[in-house]
Amino acid sequence: MHTLFVNWNPSPEMFTIPGIDWPVRWYGLMWALAFIGSHFFMNRFFKAEGRTEKDLDILTLYIILGTVIGARLGHCLFYDPGYYLSHPLDILKIYEGGLASHGGALGIVAGMLLYCRKTKENWLWIFDRICIVVPFAAALIRFGNLMNSEIIGKPTDVPWAFVFSSVDNLPRHPAQLYEALFCIVLFFVMYSLWKNKRESLGAGFLFGLLSLCLFTERFLDEFVKENQEAFEQGLTLNMGQILSIPFILIGIFMIIRSKKHKPEQIQNTDQV
Repeated sequence: MHTLFVNWNPSPEMFTIPGIDWPVRWYGLMWALAFIGSHFFMNRFFKAEGRTEKDLDILTLYIILGTVIGARLGHCLFYDPGYYLSHPLDILKIYEGGLASHGGALGIVAGMLLYCRKTKENWLWIFDRICIVVPFAAALIRFGNLMNSEIIGKPTDVPWAFVFSSVDNLPRHPAQLYEALFCIVLFFVMYSLWKNKRESLGAGFLFGLLSLCLFTERFLDEFVKENQEAFEQGLTLNMGQILSIPFILIGIFMIIRSKKHKPEQIQNTDQV
């Protein structure tokens, strides 16, 4: 057995606001930075490609609502539907935790489609640009999970294992860190493609690339993660893997489809 590992037991709270005893948590900060940073990059995309700041503000509202609502409903309905259908008001208790990335992805899609319907914007253009910032946001959120010592990995003897002291004393895969690092690399790849190749990429390619790469990594990462819910123990593939498969297939389909749709061909087509 290796003895080199990281003893990990940070406080989930950064500090408490004086006077009102309101704790500021790392996880909440990471979500806030994810939205702020994503807005910053989307502003660059919109300015570079002739869209207005007002359009971006409307899109941002749709995305925030879609992400939070989708992530919360995804957790409640994918992982513990029996409880939440019996206690529907508890779905609103988002402050107690419980957000699912697959539900957040579906919420983002719903928000973007509603935005496109309202503004008559081309949905492929929006999807391709949003997909650039998704891995940036995902990396920050996974770092928040790491600070919370949640979504932990399975026991291992690799030298970079983390001992999540608030959970147990076993060295485990830092599964959150694996996903965060992958997302950082994927973000730079996606951003570079937009900056240097967007005039030659078919519409929907970036959307397909993100879906294929992000959810393939998520599928593989689940092999070193502990299952989040007890019912997953009897499954050949856990819920995270099952939910990743449709996104992987969509990614492959969109990459193939993008070969037929160059940027100049989508100005007046594919609107919702």
